Amino acid sequence: MRQILLLLLFAITASAQETLIRETMASKTDTYVEVEALFSGASPGGYAPIRVTIVNNQKSSKSIELSFETHSNYIRGNSASSDFSITAPENKTVVKELLVPLVPPSSERSRYSYSGGYLFINLETHLTGDFGNANNSLNLQLATNQPAVLLSEALYTPNGSSLDNATRSSASSGGYTSGAASFATRFDPKQVSDNWLAYSGWDSILMLASEWSQVSAGGQTAILAWVRMGGQLVIYQDHSGSADALGLPVDDPGMGFISLQPNPPGLHLPAEETIDLVGVKSGAQPGHSVIQDAYRSSWPLQNRFGIKLFRYGLFIVVLLIFGILVGPVNLFVFAKSGKRHRLFITTPIISLGASAVMIFLIILQDGFGGNGSRIVLMEVRPDDGQNAAYIHQEQFCRTGVLVSSGFTMDTPAFISPVPIKSSRWARYTEDSSGDFSIQPNGSKMELSGDWFQSRSEHGHVLAAVVSTRGRIEATGSPDSMISTFDFPIQKFYYQDENGAWFRSANISTGKKFQLTPVDFSMVDPEIQKIAASFEGNLPSTFIRLTKRRQHYFAVTADAPGIATHSSIRWKQTTTIITGPIATP
Repeated sequence: MRQILLLLLFAITASAQETLIRETMASKTDTYVEVEALFSGASPGGYAPIRVTIVNNQKSSKSIELSFETHSNYIRGNSASSDFSITAPENKTVVKELLVPLVPPSSERSRYSYSGGYLFINLETHLTGDFGNANNSLNLQLATNQPAVLLSEALYTPNGSSLDNATRSSASSGGYTSGAASFATRFDPKQVSDNWLAYSGWDSILMLASEWSQVSAGGQTAILAWVRMGGQLVIYQDHSGSADALGLPVDDPGMGFISLQPNPPGLHLPAEETIDLVGVKSGAQPGHSVIQDAYRSSWPLQNRFGIKLFRYGLFIVVLLIFGILVGPVNLFVFAKSGKRHRLFITTPIISLGASAVMIFLIILQDGFGGNGSRIVLMEVRPDDGQNAAYIHQEQFCRTGVLVSSGFTMDTPAFISPVPIKSSRWARYTEDSSGDFSIQPNGSKMELSGDWFQSRSEHGHVLAAVVSTRGRIEATGSPDSMISTFDFPIQKFYYQDENGAWFRSANISTGKKFQLTPVDFSMVDPEIQKIAASFEGNLPSTFIRLTKRRQHYFAVTADAPGIATHSSIRWKQTTTIITGPIATP
């Protein structure tokens, strides 16, 4: 009975957490601040879209400070913090949408996380300033390996309870403690974000076709960008509906999935089929599971670096010399009998000298900054006026001495640490946690904490959508094309509308290149080699992308990746580009 009451309390809290804070300063003038979460729960990583409204009908400006703290798991886990300041001038209303960074679930396999059968994310909100002090929180609780799902209001109301029960039953049958895990988080299609990063922590979005029509133009663009980055959009519609009428690229959704389903009778979704639809049948692992599990054992980027051995010999010699100098030599030579007072001078000098030698040896052995390797999957879409590149990046680095662990990213992006194979140098593994703070600052992001540490090994995954005019264009001749990318391309493969394959090599910017027919048996080994270079969902995603006709894939070592810490020297960046051919 107590467990049932706790589950009901959690469900009520989750459904009522859209308005996090509302504080009124003067009821007579209707001056207030409202902090509203656009989704009723947090996501496992990515960003939480928070809308702040300040209605100031006073004769002086009013300011607030919002502090956010994110934690994964109940006791120990990852953490992050971010702060925002907002001011409303006199007699003005200010509405601002914040993207609050969320941490990934902790990789610790404790009874508070995965081994207990569920994961937990908590976002705490603290308001201070002219409207007083207030606090509230936004939570998420998922069963192990359960996708993070957004469910529209029209579908959540008749189906939330049955889907939750089915999810918990499925988790329990798998031998896990399901806790208060829910199938989905509720959202209002009329109140969504125009930034794809707001959806980057979610795996699937389910809504009605009528609700999709209510989504703003900016919201539709953002959700479709999220789909092209690998998300799954499920639209329930009447049989008479069509993808073209909804403006959905069902035939070519990029790295993601778009599924059109018939409206169920009375809008009551079949629980087991719906769970399968966003799980097994989507063909992709949940994003948080990929981050936690895919890079821990045999990651090609990490394996390429080999094992770094610790040179004990030099440091043992230094310690032996230090022991001799600070002991007998100091006592019987520098401060011999009758001059023992010199010990107050010689001992600190010897200690400082030994420390300086140790520091010199560390710098000599490891150097400053660090070296790394990156692999990028980038889909370039010049069609439908997109002119955008959809980028996934995996990176691994080994650092020496870092003057500062903080860094600035000029490109707004999804970024997450990944637990890597344990070693003396690995700082974030399946048995550890850390502080991974991101502070949005206009169009940039300030990152601090444990993203990069001195004399360490680190792994990260990133995703971004950037504007680009680079493309592969048709020339009017069936056997030639032209590249407008501002970097050379080493290998190029193209499949025409009939399924025939062509290749080219050593392509330069602005110069026509010729296509040579090849058999698929010459192309497939290259596809398999590239797929094996990635981890998580990207191998199967890349193979699926190569099956599209009138699309290409290319390999280059000269394209820039998403920049992170400026002290890391990326010795190798391999970029795989894919997309349709543009017409001039």
